[in-house]
Amino acid sequence: MSKKKILIVDDDGVVVTSLAIKLKAHDYDVIKAQDGSTAVSAVRTQKPDAILLDINFPPEFLAVTWDGFQIMEWLRRLEDGAKTPVFIITSGDPEKYVGRARELGAVAFFRKPVVHEQLLAALQRVFKEEVAINQGPQGLI
Repeated sequence: MSKKKILIVDDDGVVVTSLAIKLKAHDYDVIKAQDGSTAVSAVRTQKPDAILLDINFPPEFLAVTWDGFQIMEWLRRLEDGAKTPVFIITSGDPEKYVGRARELGAVAFFRKPVVHEQLLAALQRVFKEEVAINQGPQGLI
Protein backbone atom coordinates (compact mmCIF):
# COMPACT_ATOMS: atom_id res chain seq x y z
CA MET A 1 0.00 0.00 0.00
CA SER A 2 1.31 3.47 -0.84
CA LYS A 3 1.96 6.12 1.77
CA LYS A 4 -0.98 8.26 2.82
CA LYS A 5 -0.72 11.94 1.90
CA ILE A 6 -1.68 14.50 4.51
CA LEU A 7 -2.33 18.15 3.61
CA ILE A 8 -1.50 20.58 6.43
CA VAL A 9 -3.24 23.95 6.07
CA ASP A 10 -2.06 26.50 8.61
CA ASP A 11 -0.60 30.00 8.42
CA ASP A 12 1.79 29.30 11.33
CA GLY A 13 5.05 27.90 9.96
CA VAL A 14 6.05 26.46 13.34
CA VAL A 15 2.83 24.44 13.53
CA VAL A 16 3.23 23.23 9.95
CA THR A 17 6.86 22.21 10.52
CA SER A 18 6.11 20.46 13.81
CA LEU A 19 3.22 18.49 12.34
CA ALA A 20 5.17 17.67 9.18
CA ILE A 21 8.13 16.29 11.14
CA LYS A 22 5.88 14.07 13.25
CA LEU A 23 3.85 12.84 10.28
CA LYS A 24 6.92 12.09 8.16
CA ALA A 25 8.42 10.17 11.09
CA HIS A 26 5.32 7.96 10.97
CA ASP A 27 5.65 7.34 7.23
CA TYR A 28 3.12 9.85 5.90
CA ASP A 29 3.77 12.08 2.90
CA VAL A 30 3.13 15.74 3.71
CA ILE A 31 1.74 18.55 1.57
CA LYS A 32 1.81 22.09 2.98
CA ALA A 33 -0.46 25.08 2.39
CA GLN A 34 -0.56 28.39 4.25
CA ASP A 35 -3.80 29.78 2.79
CA GLY A 36 -7.11 28.73 1.29
CA SER A 37 -6.20 29.17 -2.37
CA THR A 38 -3.13 26.99 -2.02
CA ALA A 39 -5.12 24.40 -0.06
CA VAL A 40 -7.85 24.09 -2.72
CA SER A 41 -5.20 23.88 -5.45
CA ALA A 42 -3.32 21.17 -3.52
CA VAL A 43 -6.50 19.10 -3.14
CA ARG A 44 -7.13 19.32 -6.88
CA THR A 45 -3.59 18.47 -7.97
CA GLN A 46 -2.15 16.27 -5.22
CA LYS A 47 -5.28 14.53 -3.91
CA PRO A 48 -4.42 14.16 -0.21
CA ASP A 49 -5.87 11.32 1.84
CA ALA A 50 -6.60 13.63 4.79
CA ILE A 51 -6.46 17.34 5.63
CA LEU A 52 -5.31 19.01 8.84
CA LEU A 53 -6.99 22.41 8.76
CA ASP A 54 -6.65 25.49 10.93
CA ILE A 55 -9.73 27.70 11.37
CA ASN A 56 -8.22 31.18 11.70
CA PHE A 57 -6.10 32.85 9.03
CA PRO A 58 -4.89 36.46 9.06
CA PRO A 59 -6.23 38.92 6.48
CA GLU A 60 -4.23 38.88 3.26
CA PHE A 61 -3.26 42.09 1.53
CA LEU A 62 -5.02 42.39 -1.85
CA ALA A 63 -6.19 38.79 -1.73
CA VAL A 64 -9.22 36.82 -0.69
CA THR A 65 -9.10 36.00 3.00
CA TRP A 66 -10.35 32.53 3.83
CA ASP A 67 -11.14 30.94 7.15
CA GLY A 68 -11.09 27.21 7.72
CA PHE A 69 -14.85 26.91 7.35
CA GLN A 70 -14.80 28.59 3.95
CA ILE A 71 -12.01 26.24 2.90
CA MET A 72 -14.11 23.25 4.02
CA GLU A 73 -17.11 24.56 2.08
CA TRP A 74 -15.00 24.84 -1.07
CA LEU A 75 -13.48 21.40 -0.57
CA ARG A 76 -16.92 19.83 -0.26
CA ARG A 77 -17.77 21.22 -3.71
CA LEU A 78 -14.76 19.54 -5.32
CA GLU A 79 -14.99 15.95 -6.47
CA ASP A 80 -11.47 15.35 -5.12
CA GLY A 81 -12.18 17.00 -1.77
CA ALA A 82 -15.77 16.07 -1.02
CA LYS A 83 -14.94 12.87 0.84
CA THR A 84 -11.47 13.73 2.13
CA PRO A 85 -11.42 13.51 5.95
CA VAL A 86 -10.79 16.90 7.57
CA PHE A 87 -9.20 17.23 11.01
CA ILE A 88 -9.60 20.68 12.54
CA ILE A 89 -6.61 22.12 14.41
CA THR A 90 -7.06 25.49 16.09
CA SER A 91 -5.97 27.63 18.98
CA GLY A 92 -9.50 29.03 19.15
CA ASP A 93 -12.17 28.18 21.67
CA PRO A 94 -13.55 24.70 20.88
CA GLU A 95 -17.04 25.68 22.06
CA LYS A 96 -17.08 28.39 19.42
CA TYR A 97 -16.01 26.14 16.54
CA VAL A 98 -16.77 22.48 17.13
CA GLY A 99 -20.47 22.63 16.15
CA ARG A 100 -19.76 24.29 12.80
CA ALA A 101 -16.83 21.95 12.19
CA ARG A 102 -19.06 18.91 12.68
CA GLU A 103 -21.79 20.44 10.53
CA LEU A 104 -19.30 20.74 7.66
CA GLY A 105 -18.12 17.15 8.11
CA ALA A 106 -14.92 17.40 10.16
CA VAL A 107 -13.95 14.00 11.55
CA ALA A 108 -11.94 15.30 14.52
CA PHE A 109 -11.15 18.51 16.38
CA PHE A 110 -7.79 19.30 18.01
CA ARG A 111 -6.84 22.30 20.08
CA LYS A 112 -3.31 23.69 19.67
CA PRO A 113 -0.82 22.73 20.74
CA VAL A 114 -1.79 19.45 19.13
CA VAL A 115 -0.95 16.29 21.08
CA HIS A 116 0.75 14.40 18.28
CA GLU A 117 -0.06 10.94 19.64
CA GLN A 118 -3.79 11.75 19.69
CA LEU A 119 -3.65 13.11 16.14
CA LEU A 120 -1.76 10.05 14.87
CA ALA A 121 -4.30 7.74 16.56
CA ALA A 122 -7.19 9.65 14.95
CA LEU A 123 -5.55 9.41 11.51
CA GLN A 124 -5.01 5.68 11.92
CA ARG A 125 -8.60 5.19 13.05
CA VAL A 126 -9.99 7.05 10.02
CA PHE A 127 -7.76 5.18 7.59
CA LYS A 128 -8.68 1.79 9.13
CA GLU A 129 -12.37 2.65 8.78
CA GLU A 130 -11.80 3.48 5.08
CA VAL A 131 -10.14 0.10 4.53
CA ALA A 132 -13.00 -1.71 6.29
CA ILE A 133 -15.59 0.12 4.19
CA ASN A 134 -13.72 -0.58 0.95
CA GLN A 135 -13.31 -4.28 1.79
CA GLY A 136 -16.95 -4.88 2.60
CA PRO A 137 -19.17 -5.08 5.64
CA GLN A 138 -16.96 -7.22 7.89
CA GLY A 139 -15.78 -5.34 10.93
CA LEU A 140 -18.42 -2.62 10.63
CA ILE A 141 -20.96 -2.08 13.35
